[in-house]
Amino acid sequence: MKDVLSIILGGGKGTRLYPLTKHRAKPAVPIVGKYRLVDIPISNCLNSGFQKIFILTQFESGSLNRHIFRGYKLDSLSGGFVEIIAAEQSVEQSDWFQGSADAVRKCLKHFTHPGIKYILVLSGDQLYKMNFSDLLRFHIEKNSEITVACNTVAIEETPYLGIMGINSACRIENFIEKPKDKKEIRDLAIQVDGQERYLASMGIYLFNKDILSELLTKSGKADFGKEIIPDALSSKKTYAFTYNGYWKDIGSIKSFYEENLAFTEANPPLDLFDEDWQFFTRPRYLPLTKFLNSCIEKSNIAEGAIIDKAKIIHSIIGLRSIIRSESIVEDSILMGNDFYEQTDNKRGGSSSKVLSLGIGKNCHIKKAIIDKNVRMGDDVKIINKKNIREFENGYCVIRNGIIIIPKGTVIPSGTVI
Repeated sequence: MKDVLSIILGGGKGTRLYPLTKHRAKPAVPIVGKYRLVDIPISNCLNSGFQKIFILTQFESGSLNRHIFRGYKLDSLSGGFVEIIAAEQSVEQSDWFQGSADAVRKCLKHFTHPGIKYILVLSGDQLYKMNFSDLLRFHIEKNSEITVACNTVAIEETPYLGIMGINSACRIENFIEKPKDKKEIRDLAIQVDGQERYLASMGIYLFNKDILSELLTKSGKADFGKEIIPDALSSKKTYAFTYNGYWKDIGSIKSFYEENLAFTEANPPLDLFDEDWQFFTRPRYLPLTKFLNSCIEKSNIAEGAIIDKAKIIHSIIGLRSIIRSESIVEDSILMGNDFYEQTDNKRGGSSSKVLSLGIGKNCHIKKAIIDKNVRMGDDVKIINKKNIREFENGYCVIRNGIIIIPKGTVIPSGTVI
């Protein structure tokens, strides 16, 4: 495991998650009340025993840098590290990362340590729990040069994924990226428990280091899934490792919303209470959440929240959230706040003309994502009264009928959205 270097791709501008990515890199988007997207691949690496981790990023990386610096300081005696590599200009290159493969290509000079034999490439916007040591063992046993982690999916999901065809030895013979016509992949179907399924790339790749270096230096192509992997099938020993657990790409607002709220269920897709496989994040020394005559149903509440005579139904309530009296939050995600205001912390309100941090009195929030540090006055209704599917103005963005209030937005009292 010490021979493996893990590389987490920070992605581009994260346009599918806009406006959550308006002021932060995609891996820094908060999830499940207290974590960040990047915590998922980092935690999987650390739990698997892979302690050498680089994160490649270029857009709005300030909050990501702070999160990594404050959250992941490995024991110096372990030889491990979690570090960020930002896009940089040099004599040889002056442009931005153009894709997943191009990002790794431009950073190859940082991966030259002779003790590294394998490079694990990971995405920064997925939810899953996977022991990468199983992937490494499979890679070595097959004498593979490239191994692609795969998940089985129904045919309805195939237009959004890279679909593989394999032989009896699990060697990949076909790779079709985001097939538009189902006829293209009919011959690639496999049977799983009597059902027709398809092998989809998880965007997780394990390379022999020398093979990765060869592929990237001999080609200027920018993307692993669309170009590098399909082109390598004929010349490199490329195998598919099938992972049968939960795995979701949460790179869109719809999937982000649905998968977050799935954690309010009795049996969520990932067990965050498993002490043998912890999901790590930046440690915060926050007080216990305070409930004052409130009703909470089927919801997750993070540390440091203050909830005063409010009703919370089927929602995720993030760190330091403040929800004032008679307000209702249902089917929503509140990301919380980065800090407390002294007046809120002591009295739950402010006499200042400036709206206080958090949710005001007698507000109703339904099917919404409220980003961090929002100031919402009293009697605000965020309920998508007209059932609009797509919309944007100075206060909100609506995607797939889900209302998103961007970070730091101030919403006057009495507003109805």
